Amino acid sequence: MFHKNIKRLRQAKGLSQEDLAIRLNVVRQTVSKWEKGTSLPDIQMLLEISGVLDASIQELLYNDTPHTGGTDMKYDVII
Repeated sequence: MFHKNIKRLRQAKGLSQEDLAIRLNVVRQTVSKWEKGTSLPDIQMLLEISGVLDASIQELLYNDTPHTGGTDMKYDVII
C-alpha cells in the first residue's frame, strides 16, 4: 500500500520525485524505490514524509484514498 499511497499523495501535491527528494534530503532514486515498493523508509523518515505530504501515517501506510467521514483515528508516536 505505501508505494501506491506515496505516489498518489506526491502527485496530488504537484511534486515530482525530485521535488520530494529535495524536501526530504534524499536522492530521487530513494523516492523511486519507495514508489516501486522495493524499499521502505524508516520511522523517522515516515514522519517527515507525512509532514511534507500533509498526510497521516495511517493514510500513507494503509488507505488507498484519503479518509472521508467516520471516526478519525489518532495515534501518539513515541520515538
